[in-house]
Amino acid sequence: MVDKKRIEAAVREILLAVGENPDREGLVETPERVARMYEEIFSGLNDDPKRHLKVFTDTQHDEMVLVRDIPLYSVCEHHLLPFIGKANIAYIPRGGNVLGLSKLARIVDSFARRPQLQERLTSQIANFLMDELDPYGVAVVINAEHLCMTMRGARAAGASTQTSALRGLMRSDARARAEVMALLSGK
Repeated sequence: MVDKKRIEAAVREILLAVGENPDREGLVETPERVARMYEEIFSGLNDDPKRHLKVFTDTQHDEMVLVRDIPLYSVCEHHLLPFIGKANIAYIPRGGNVLGLSKLARIVDSFARRPQLQERLTSQIANFLMDELDPYGVAVVINAEHLCMTMRGARAAGASTQTSALRGLMRSDARARAEVMALLSGK
């Protein structure tokens, strides 16, 4: 549960610390707005991704399933600035256990809505799918732009970071790995 009053007090202190007047017209409601925003963007801290599982077991599908370009929004835990990108997920079902396609987007969102590192986010999604679906293999590739690199420091606008997590056959079988990487790259 988010302590909105505590966030409001902290935001007011930040405004004072940077030399702003938190009582001026444009900033009076800012602490409350930021508290509501944090409650929303960090809602994954109180969300169990298992609630998004909807597995269909009556299918005979045992070939790769791939969902590309799932939008994601998260907050880098190092600077509390957003990173924005897309997740691509592929898995090979075992025993016909196929996940509802929209559930992949909900699982990504659940893990993304917490202070994160892109590397951890990628692994969390892959590990979760391996543990919960017991597929032959999983691949998760995330491509994102980090505002901490765009707005400050290197100021490298447009630079993107790509991370991958390969599990099961996607990691151990060269043919499965080559197939998924070709599909993910759109070639």
